[in-house]
Amino acid sequence: MKSTSPSEEEEVEERSAGFVLCRRSEGRRLYLILRHLNGGHWAFPKGRIEPGEDELGAALREVTEETGIARLRTIPGFRESVAYRFTRGDRSISKTVVYFLAETETERVRLSDEHGEAAWLEAEDARQQLTYAEGRRVLSEAEARLGEP
Repeated sequence: MKSTSPSEEEEVEERSAGFVLCRRSEGRRLYLILRHLNGGHWAFPKGRIEPGEDELGAALREVTEETGIARLRTIPGFRESVAYRFTRGDRSISKTVVYFLAETETERVRLSDEHGEAAWLEAEDARQQLTYAEGRRVLSEAEARLGEP
């Protein structure tokens, strides 16, 4: 009979929130995606929900911390959830991320130390650059919600 340590048996749950952030430029709609230094993947700005925070409050805090963008207009009625599992060390992590949708007029991005690059891309280019299928699905939902640019 194989014995397992508690860390192998227990699954840790994490909750994060973020934004699909867009802006208009010369009649085009551009989406902001970030390249994470840890792993090099491209995704939307997001981060952990801290104790006492609600989802939207955490998303607003995280987008400001990760991009320096504080002026945005949240689009009502958009809330997409993504769930996945991964391993960190010897622990299994079950993560849920909630994304909201917002527009900004701010072009300049001031990256946090968690990210190496930022890009404002049209939907199709962003779809190709996003690393994970769930990010591409969330982008498609955002496009459907926003309609034509």
